[in-house]
Amino acid sequence: MATIKLSKKNFYHNLNQITLQTGSVEKIAIVLKDNAYGHGLVEMARLACEYGITKAVVGTTQEAEAISAFFTEVVVLGDTPKVEGGFTYVLNALEAIASVPFGVKVELKVDTGMHRNGIELHQLEEALFHIQERGLLLQGVMTHYRSADVLSSEFFWQQKRFEVVKQRVKEAGVEGVRFHSHNSASILRTHHFSEDFVRVGIGAYGYSELPPLFNVVKLKPVLSLWAKRMATRHLKKGQRVGYGGDFIAPKDMVVSTYDVGYGDGLMRGLFEGNFLTPSGHHLLGRISMDFVTFEGEEEEVCLFENAQEVAEVLGTISYEVLTQLHPSVKREVVEE
Repeated sequence: MATIKLSKKNFYHNLNQITLQTGSVEKIAIVLKDNAYGHGLVEMARLACEYGITKAVVGTTQEAEAISAFFTEVVVLGDTPKVEGGFTYVLNALEAIASVPFGVKVELKVDTGMHRNGIELHQLEEALFHIQERGLLLQGVMTHYRSADVLSSEFFWQQKRFEVVKQRVKEAGVEGVRFHSHNSASILRTHHFSEDFVRVGIGAYGYSELPPLFNVVKLKPVLSLWAKRMATRHLKKGQRVGYGGDFIAPKDMVVSTYDVGYGDGLMRGLFEGNFLTPSGHHLLGRISMDFVTFEGEEEEVCLFENAQEVAEVLGTISYEVLTQLHPSVKREVVEE
């Protein structure tokens, strides 16, 4: 079966770079939602814990339960809040406050311009009142940037709006809460970080979507996808390979089938003319559900070690390539 190899060395390199930006590992909350961006929820949680990270961010209570032993705090971005587990839940709308059980720890998300989740600015004082009225434990106030990875003034516009939020929270008499807005893109372009922590996702896994102008921080991809040889055959010139017979052997050649396919998350839009493995192998014919074919008879082939290169071929982003990788594919931590 295909294997995903996770470089501990590269992961820690990325965290070191982010720590230099924040000034302290205590100010890093590792984002582990969606199976840690395809890397493996428990595997990456364990590595982050070993590095010294104490806070994690996930999408669901189920994810939080799976990694709770590794962290002192887990923030859940988008699930139904409950007291059990002691997790912190993000409030994404004003009306959501009414259904949260007494005593639950919460983060209040404020919409400063992305217009996806969060209360509106004019609802801030009302939300703070209802949180206190229901006996909820407000841990912090947060927002999310819509254009931190774009060369424009929108990032600074949202920052200023969040500064207004901070001031109004203090004017409302709310004390002892934390403020956080930075994601990977914003922390990588920030020179003076002053918030309570940063929610680091894709940057920790080795990717920056920032334009080249901002790429001053060198990150290293953590994940590589590998497959083992299943069968080898000798083709005669003119014989065809795979579904539809798309590949026609231009000469007598040796080809091998490897145990990875779109069922494992290797996206089917890759084909011979647009995709080349790190070792120089062209795909021969179509990607099947469980198999691919390459020339040669190596025992193991690396399909990719940089998801950004695959994303550029497919016209998408590294996030999509990584999160497509199926959770059932074996994850293996490599300690170089």
